[in-house]
Amino acid sequence: MKLNNLTSISKDEKKRVGRGTGSGKGKTSGRGTKGQNSRTGGGVRVGFEGGQTPLTQRLPKLKGFKSRKPKNQPVNLKDLNVFTGKVTKEKLLEKGLIKSAKGPVKLLGQGGLEKAIDISVDAVSKSAEAEVIKKGGKVTIIK
Repeated sequence: MKLNNLTSISKDEKKRVGRGTGSGKGKTSGRGTKGQNSRTGGGVRVGFEGGQTPLTQRLPKLKGFKSRKPKNQPVNLKDLNVFTGKVTKEKLLEKGLIKSAKGPVKLLGQGGLEKAIDISVDAVSKSAEAEVIKKGGKVTIIK
């Protein structure tokens, strides 16, 4: 297929204005007589309402913004005493300690840890990591 084989898909031919009074679009070319919109380069900007306060200014302004960054789901050391062995997001979800396994989980150092566990989380505080290692466990950060 070549460019010279293409057919036009436009239905109406362009209206030729300003070609005499007999054409139906002569003299003022469909712009009316006088006024801002009849002039070359005339017209108003988008949203202008003739001096009336525009709708965009009349509407109330929204406060703040909604962050797209997911918030960490906190889990404290004292909550991990019910687990043994390896702890994953799925196990935390089963026990109801987090709301979603898809969101990030952060291990915090509140409370004490009674036994050694291996835990996989997205983030960990320094005190929590030190406590887990002190008890003989291991912390794995999920990237």
